[in-house]
Amino acid sequence: MNGLYIAFEGGEGSGKSTQARRLAKRIDAVLTHEPGNTPLGKQLRQLLLGTDEAPVGARAETLMMAADRAQHIEQVVAPALAEGRHVVSDRTAYSSLAYQGGGRKLGVEAVRGVNDWALDGHWPDVVVLLDCEPGQGPRGRPGRDRLEQEAADFHETVHATYRAVAEAEPDRFVILPALGTIEEVEARVWSALAARFGWEA
Repeated sequence: MNGLYIAFEGGEGSGKSTQARRLAKRIDAVLTHEPGNTPLGKQLRQLLLGTDEAPVGARAETLMMAADRAQHIEQVVAPALAEGRHVVSDRTAYSSLAYQGGGRKLGVEAVRGVNDWALDGHWPDVVVLLDCEPGQGPRGRPGRDRLEQEAADFHETVHATYRAVAEAEPDRFVILPALGTIEEVEARVWSALAARFGWEA
């Protein structure tokens, strides 16, 4: 029996990386992230997010993210699921819907189509959206990579797109407040997932 594919999504500083680590440890899951968790992905991540690299156009950015994702699914996610392992990922294709579809104004459905092909059917079983206004995340910090350094209106659009996508897919998304202590957010995450999957609360 295949494992569960659980994703954490959210804007910059929302605490998703921390919560992904904690959940993966708690359920003994494979912990992974996008972009950059394969040898090819590491190269693509540098090109995509490095601030010293040449500018990347919006469509090229979308296709490079999808290429990273296709490799990630083939080399990391799909094999783990096939072995019955749960997979917890810090970001998935939903990041592209928000960042490239919304923030880059390429359109959510256009970006969804590119990623649907790249994922070969491996959309997450459940997505935990840690929700907070841009710049108000519990672990906010000055921008470091190319996307983090985008203007405020870009991040506001990303946030609004995340909310719209999540509200349109209530069977897949769990929307949780990102504000609070790490332990408080972790408790919210566990309570929501335990209720969904019948885990011991």
